[in-house]
Amino acid sequence: MSKRQYDIILGTVMGDAYIQLTGKKNARLRLEHSEKQKDYLFWKWRELKNWMQDKPKKIIRYHPKWKKNYIYYRCQSHSSPVFGKLRKLFYLDNRKIIPDNFEKIFKSRLSLAVWFMDDGYYYHRDKTAYIYLSKFSEQETKKIFQVLDKHFGLKPKLEVKKSNNFDFKFPTQETKKLINLIQEEVISSMRYKLPFTK
Repeated sequence: MSKRQYDIILGTVMGDAYIQLTGKKNARLRLEHSEKQKDYLFWKWRELKNWMQDKPKKIIRYHPKWKKNYIYYRCQSHSSPVFGKLRKLFYLDNRKIIPDNFEKIFKSRLSLAVWFMDDGYYYHRDKTAYIYLSKFSEQETKKIFQVLDKHFGLKPKLEVKKSNNFDFKFPTQETKKLINLIQEEVISSMRYKLPFTK
């Protein structure tokens, strides 16, 4: 696996990806995005192509509450011990965690950009960026804070939502730093998440 591929995988594991166990030592990477982000999923698939199965497939799900069909695209990797090791790092009892070696492995702007493309958004009115967080423990969240500060010089604030979910809020100056760090890595179809487009 190339460093670029590993950095992309780290970013998307922090975001929307799921690593599924397929045996004692093996696992597979599952990627899924809405129809709006179809191009983004195909970009991931092309970047990781030698690890992946067939091209992303269209999935239609009916939501009984809203009585509406939703369109998604999904693809997954071949089963491999490489993903098995990542599964052991990032999951405990089927819960996503922040591994002890997070500071050593999460240091690439590309990883940060992929995480933002997966789970970040920009609020134009306040000129503020956010990154949604999985339900990590307080100690795990501190690890992320430390890594963002040490490797990227970023100091976001932790914001608690009404639904008891969390996100990182980047005040205006921190948002400018974040955008400057990731803008070259954000692909064209995801530039709607930035305060400007090229």
